[in-house]
Amino acid sequence: MKVIRWILGRIILLLDFLTRPKKIERTPKEQIEIDSKFKGHSIYQFHTCPFCVKVRRYLRKNSLNIEIKDAKNNQINRQELKIVGGKIQVPCLKIIKDNSSEEWLYESSDIIAYFDKRLSE
Repeated sequence: MKVIRWILGRIILLLDFLTRPKKIERTPKEQIEIDSKFKGHSIYQFHTCPFCVKVRRYLRKNSLNIEIKDAKNNQINRQELKIVGGKIQVPCLKIIKDNSSEEWLYESSDIIAYFDKRLSE
């Protein structure tokens, strides 16, 4: 089963590479505004997870500079996801709010909807 998963993961990464979306181009000032809007956000992910690829493609397409944390191979990130986030499920968006409280958002569609909403504000 591991071999099949490894092969499928490589196929997913190859397809992602071959069909990678073009980034939105912004002025430096606009990009700084967007970056500051998403300061304190990070995505926990597994590199070959198709739902994580979906979120990464969205980030690339919208030129969002969000920290990406590997929760599969990095044990510190994995433990933080499990202990603080509540479960090992990816993709997961960690949001540190202005009052220093944290919110953990799971599900790729919910994460993308969150980014869409924040971008339109």
